[in-house]
Amino acid sequence: MPLDQTPPLNSLGFPKPPAQTRVVVAMSGGVDSSVVAAMLAEEGYDVVGVTLQLYDHGAALAKKGACCAGIDIHDARRVAEKMGFPHYVLDYENIFRDAVIDEFADSYLGGATPVPCIRCNERVKFKDLLETAKDLDADCMATGHYIQRKLGTNGPELHSAADAARDQSYFLFSTTPEQLDYLRFPLGHLASKAETRALAEKYGLSVAMKPDSQDICFVPNGDYAAVIRKLRPEAADPGEIVHADGTVLGHHDGVINYTVGQRRGLGIGGLTDPLYVVRLDPETKRVIVGQKSMLATRSIPVREINWLGDAPLSSREEWHVAVRVRSTRPPAEAVIRPVSDTEATVELLSPEQGVSPGQACVFYDIESSRIFGGGWIHKG
Repeated sequence: MPLDQTPPLNSLGFPKPPAQTRVVVAMSGGVDSSVVAAMLAEEGYDVVGVTLQLYDHGAALAKKGACCAGIDIHDARRVAEKMGFPHYVLDYENIFRDAVIDEFADSYLGGATPVPCIRCNERVKFKDLLETAKDLDADCMATGHYIQRKLGTNGPELHSAADAARDQSYFLFSTTPEQLDYLRFPLGHLASKAETRALAEKYGLSVAMKPDSQDICFVPNGDYAAVIRKLRPEAADPGEIVHADGTVLGHHDGVINYTVGQRRGLGIGGLTDPLYVVRLDPETKRVIVGQKSMLATRSIPVREINWLGDAPLSSREEWHVAVRVRSTRPPAEAVIRPVSDTEATVELLSPEQGVSPGQACVFYDIESSRIFGGGWIHKG
């Protein structure tokens, strides 16, 4: 090769052969990350698989339906053995408890509705694990997330997945530009989960038809209240169910059993008009209920913003974007009015119902698939 000619880029964007490119793959034991590891191994990359043990392994062995259980560690190891690359299990229990579980419990006690999967990506996978990957002299770290990394005029950009039904951008908005430079998401361009499973079958992986995890990994069967009662027993203290006009309508067995927007199971039957939880007040141990119209929100205070735009957030008085205030809702048009580079007020063009402190507010370009970051909704 002539001296003035650089080698062609490999599929991960490096000017060298795959065999000379080390990539750490974060392996949960599910089909997505397993396919990423197998795909890169088949392409000839120097793959190192890493699985995180995030909570008690003995308890995890008996638990199914969550991403980091003991059976999943076993599944990840089997994939590594089949494809012929090294696999390591790292004990991150203390990090995970301090960075994710404790805040999850405290947020619920504070009347918020936390999203621990975002904090896990932000504080564990894309922070501590990413640093571990660098310690292993890896050129990059790859995950099985459904999101796209594209090169723009100012460097790597975050984009929604090609398959809108699998898009995980809501859970990855806090990925920083520095992290994005190091991360790779090989599945983000696929049109459907069926394609991923077909690849798993092609590589002969035992996890090809493994069901997707549904629960938060440390919340068995989706029972948030049971986990929080164990971590913070005071959360089960009884209190009053109060109408927004001040009328006491009944009593409850702990504010942790309620979420903003909840209608069923309030324990105040016999009323003509349906009532919804509109606010939680942990200090007074009160659950405040009211008409559905009281859930409508147009102005949302957002802080801890991770901004991924080309110009600083505070460089404009306002930004016209689309925002998503829950993972299950489509983006809706809004205006961001910055207070600083990390705080803003988001004005929705059409009111949304059930906007809750503790949820994320993620920013999207109206005209493309690009993600401009996001922040955390607070009480204001």
